[in-house]
Amino acid sequence: MSGHSHWATIRRKKGAADAKRGQVFTRLAREIVIAAREGGGDPSTNIRLQFAIDKARSQNMPKDNIERAIKRGTGDSKEGSALEEINYEGYGPHGVAFIISCVTDNRNRAVSEIRHILSRYGGSMAEAGSVAWQFRKSAYFNMPAEGHDSDQVFELAVDAGADDVTVDEETIEIFAPVETFKAISDKLKEAKIKLEEAELRMFPNNEMELSVDDSLQVLKVVDALEELDDVQEVYSTLKLTDEVVAQLEVA
Repeated sequence: MSGHSHWATIRRKKGAADAKRGQVFTRLAREIVIAAREGGGDPSTNIRLQFAIDKARSQNMPKDNIERAIKRGTGDSKEGSALEEINYEGYGPHGVAFIISCVTDNRNRAVSEIRHILSRYGGSMAEAGSVAWQFRKSAYFNMPAEGHDSDQVFELAVDAGADDVTVDEETIEIFAPVETFKAISDKLKEAKIKLEEAELRMFPNNEMELSVDDSLQVLKVVDALEELDDVQEVYSTLKLTDEVVAQLEVA
């Protein structure tokens, strides 16, 4: 399993991220709003919306909340302030680069809170574009290895345009160009393959390997950023070594 995915799995199991139920629902609702606004309110034709809804249901988000978020995204409801999707760039301790993905109704609040967190941990905001070149956007799919035929998944994914498929004892991961996201999603859905994650994600072109202690310090910054209501996801150039993952598992 890739370092980022392994760490995300550990945090989900421990409940370290999004500890407050209200914060979970707020974040999930914003994902639904943005997905519906971009691709329409029909999940059968809007794969991003379908997975946003699936994620919300997996967290026991009430049906009414999901429907309100869809209507807000399609413009059928004027409830709440207008949301915008924006990425901020910055640096954390030891020169690790961050892309901080936000969905917010107040850009000034979002940037102020992010700047405060970065400064508190010895980092800083960066000019637009000064960090982004260190990352690439890719389609990403993740499913448990148990119960799935890895050869079948590999063939389906590659036929639909995937760049790479990795398999270990716990997880099967698919990495693909952005434009193949729907094609791969459709193939996996047709094969009744249950996904744990399906999204467009930023991946670093080159990762920075640090000591265990320094890596854990960087991850504290990531946790602090992800606790902000406006932050949806934090991507970094930090390489999560086996030693760091081992420390996370026992923490």
